[in-house]
Amino acid sequence: MSRRRFAGPAFSLTQQKPAEPVENARRPPRAAGSPAKAPDQTAIVQIETSLIDPSPFADRLADDDGDRFSEFVKTIADHGQQVPIQVRQHPEAPGRYQVVYGHRRLAAAMQLRIPVKAHVVEISDRDLAVAQGIENSARQDLSWIERALFARRMDEAGFRARDIYTALSIDDAELARMRGVCRQVPFDIIHAIGRAPKIGRPRWVALAKSFAKNTNAVQNIRDMLQSERIRKMGSDARFSWVHELIAETRTLGTGSSLLKDAEGFGLGEIRFTSKELRIVAANERGSAFAEFVRTELPRLLDEFSALDSMTSKILSSDSDE
Repeated sequence: MSRRRFAGPAFSLTQQKPAEPVENARRPPRAAGSPAKAPDQTAIVQIETSLIDPSPFADRLADDDGDRFSEFVKTIADHGQQVPIQVRQHPEAPGRYQVVYGHRRLAAAMQLRIPVKAHVVEISDRDLAVAQGIENSARQDLSWIERALFARRMDEAGFRARDIYTALSIDDAELARMRGVCRQVPFDIIHAIGRAPKIGRPRWVALAKSFAKNTNAVQNIRDMLQSERIRKMGSDARFSWVHELIAETRTLGTGSSLLKDAEGFGLGEIRFTSKELRIVAANERGSAFAEFVRTELPRLLDEFSALDSMTSKILSSDSDE
């Protein structure tokens, strides 16, 4: 399996001028047929952001902390890009580049519409993944689930386990846990939850165990994660919401069932125990249904009381016979 097929979506394909050294020095043209010269890995060059594609081993989920990123962009706007990113020449697209590390600095430069400062290096897929993992581990800004997804992508690309250990500074037991979570929690649901920076390994492992026991709830959770109310939550809150929704206690008299209207549209879920009945709305229509039930409660109580009275009379009549 090719390791390059796992590249994330490319940025704009608008052709721009190629990378130039910061000091604007230009190399003489290469004679036809002569071998390509290896890039000077010590030089800092400026590259138009539209010529740079993501790493083939994506390690970041969408960040819902817009304020933090805005502050980062402002810092670069005010003081310039102090630390270059690292890129390599794209192995399949001449004239383009792939990020080794520095995705946030690249995103900031894209937002500011300025070239990004970079070191261009020669590096293999294996060394790229390891360098990217070590760089991110040193900065400690990836969440646990982002690291687990990075390990999954390395797995899918055919990397040896020892390379994954090196890239993420983990041991065999931690890699096994990461693999278990990525196997049990559907990939699209992880992406819908987001990076969840405050959620560590124990809670993700617990969530994976809940998914393993409640496979019939997966589609309902997918549907509910698309609701506007859930999408507006922060990723930590979305994780907690999913965890609460799917967690199932095994005590007698406890269970849940999905709520759908006549057209099959998911409204939410009914949860019940021997002492409690809850309607968990997934969207505005689900909330409207919950309100409908609330307003209907007096009538339902009257019907229940009438039924209870009729049942008592029948039982009394049976006993008299």
